[in-house]
Amino acid sequence: MQVWQKAVNLVIECYKLTAKLPKGETYGLGSQIQRAAISIPANIAEGHGREHLGDYLHHLSIANGSLMELETHIHISRRLSYLSPADEDDFLVQAREVGRMLAGLIRSLKARATGT
Repeated sequence: MQVWQKAVNLVIECYKLTAKLPKGETYGLGSQIQRAAISIPANIAEGHGREHLGDYLHHLSIANGSLMELETHIHISRRLSYLSPADEDDFLVQAREVGRMLAGLIRSLKARATGT
C-alpha cells in the first residue's frame, strides 16, 4: 500500500531529524517525535489487517491524529531552533503528502461503506 510505504519513509526521516536534536532531548522531544512517527504506518497496517471496515477507518483516524501530533513536534523543534527552516519545510512536504493520501483513503473507504 502506497500510503503505508510513504509513512514508513516518514519514520526514517524522523529518525534522521531526531539525530540533529540536542542530546538532552533524546528522551523528551526526540522520543515523542519517533513514537508519533512510528504510530502512523503501524496504525495503517493494523487497520488494514482488521476484519471490519469500521475498525480500518478507526485506525486510519488514529494514524491521521499521530501525523498531526508529529507535525506539531516538528514545529516546536524548529521554534526551539533545533531544526533548520529547510529541515522543517522538507519534512512538512512529506508529511502533507502522507496526510493527503490518508484523507483520500479515508474518503474512498467511507464512500464504499455507504455505497456511493
